Amino acid sequence: MKFLNVYIRYRLPLAIIFLIAAIVVNYFTSFWPSFILYLIAAISLFGHFFFGPLRLIQEYMEAGDMEGAEKILNSVKFPGLLFKPIRSVYYTLRGNMAMMKQDYDGAEVMMKKGIDLGSGSSLMQGAEGASMLQMGMLAMQKNNFKQAESYIRQALRKGLPDKENQAAANLQMCSIMMNKREFRAAKDYFRKAKALKPTTSQIVDQIKQMEKYISRLPG
Repeated sequence: MKFLNVYIRYRLPLAIIFLIAAIVVNYFTSFWPSFILYLIAAISLFGHFFFGPLRLIQEYMEAGDMEGAEKILNSVKFPGLLFKPIRSVYYTLRGNMAMMKQDYDGAEVMMKKGIDLGSGSSLMQGAEGASMLQMGMLAMQKNNFKQAESYIRQALRKGLPDKENQAAANLQMCSIMMNKREFRAAKDYFRKAKALKPTTSQIVDQIKQMEKYISRLPG
């Protein structure tokens, strides 16, 4: 696994080195002795441009190094060449980075690109649903509750990658239902969020705050 990550990180310079070596061997001998070098160079170049380095982002995100993760994203110079499911994940991650920087307009553009492409693969299970949830949250920040409800309902239908996201989606729907004065539905979404037993501090705090008001609602 570690070897693969090192290979992906240096895949482009390695491709160039193997290509130069292949040309030199071909020049001084013949094509067949250099064939394996050409093949490695071709596979490395293909992987660099069509698969990209997104696999490397996981180790940075697990370490909480968002700056390192962003550098990996920035190293993708031609995202249009990435295979469709990988390109979808690329734009989704771009959107997440923009959200962290509170660049909501930029986040919306990137998220929409990812959604338009569709997840199309098990590469990132629940990625499309998570993108819908993010779009819903963006819409809520703009006080566009109708659009927010549409996105978050889609997120719940398509599926979300973990209980934290599922709890967040149900809490957002609870808020929307409260805003619409559909109190029975609001209570139902609140119960669903609480039953998921999320551990993220922000979501736990939201549940505690909402619990103070939810029991007072009629219905």
